[in-house]
Amino acid sequence: MKNKEPFIVVTGAAGFIGSGVVRHLNDLGKTNLLLVDDIKESDKWKNLVGKRFSDFVSRYKIFDYLKGREEEISAFIHLGACSNTLERNGDYLLENNYRFSLRLAEVALKHNKKFIYASSAATYGNGSLGFKDDHQGLGILQPLNLYGYSKHLFDLWLEQEKLLQQVVGLKYFNVFGPNEYHKGEMASMILKMAGKVQKEGLISLYKSTEPEKYADGEQVRDFIYVKDAVRMTCEFLDKEAHGIFNIGRGEVVTWNRLAKALFQALKKPTNIQYIDMSPQLAKQYQNYTCADMTKFRKIFPNFSMTSIEDAVDEYVNQYLLPEARW
Repeated sequence: MKNKEPFIVVTGAAGFIGSGVVRHLNDLGKTNLLLVDDIKESDKWKNLVGKRFSDFVSRYKIFDYLKGREEEISAFIHLGACSNTLERNGDYLLENNYRFSLRLAEVALKHNKKFIYASSAATYGNGSLGFKDDHQGLGILQPLNLYGYSKHLFDLWLEQEKLLQQVVGLKYFNVFGPNEYHKGEMASMILKMAGKVQKEGLISLYKSTEPEKYADGEQVRDFIYVKDAVRMTCEFLDKEAHGIFNIGRGEVVTWNRLAKALFQALKKPTNIQYIDMSPQLAKQYQNYTCADMTKFRKIFPNFSMTSIEDAVDEYVNQYLLPEARW
């Protein structure tokens, strides 16, 4: 690396949120970026077309690459992970999401570098214990799947080693928006349903598993536009804040409202049908998620969010329909 300015390491850089971080940093005039990812045979590379950076390194070679270059780094934004909530290979998840994160954090902290990493709202489990991003409640959280558990383990390791006050952990809630094309089954409903709405004029939503609490389609999520999530992530680069923070809107949105926003963006009449959920999915399905944003708002009181309707309209008409990337 021959940059005069220190560079920012971004892992998961070709992914959904990671490529958005690269775009946002570029828009801020920052091109001294070291991108890290594992492309394999996916189309993730397309998320990096048109973006500016100093170098790109496979995640399998990053530790060798960094040896002797540590002082050239200003910060790590660690977003790389397997994000498939249905992944059943525990060894793979623990190696990829836990041990890799641990090693990278050790490098950052040894050299006194800012370390911002992606945790997940999946660590909260079914939500019965709330969605508050305080450190005192970490030990009692009960994730519902291996993905959430792999993220939770890293949070717990940082707490155990008394390192949470030296890092920033971000618990992303339901992020949607451009550059998620490669995510397959893990992509947002907006991406998966936009084509069906155009062809069939129909959206299928899951029937409620708790009809006494939620009517069909009235299950709620904390949906957040990827551009907002990216801006929130990058705000921490220049802020002396540490610990775990929720990244959400702090507002519940029903699946019905999200579906109606999609019909509106596509200028189609609302037409929703309700279908049964598979038993496997029902066991780990969350009918309610909502980020407690008190902690974030205290530090960033003037941060503005995009409304759900405006976000869906922009996503559909500026990205999905023209098949564009951010």
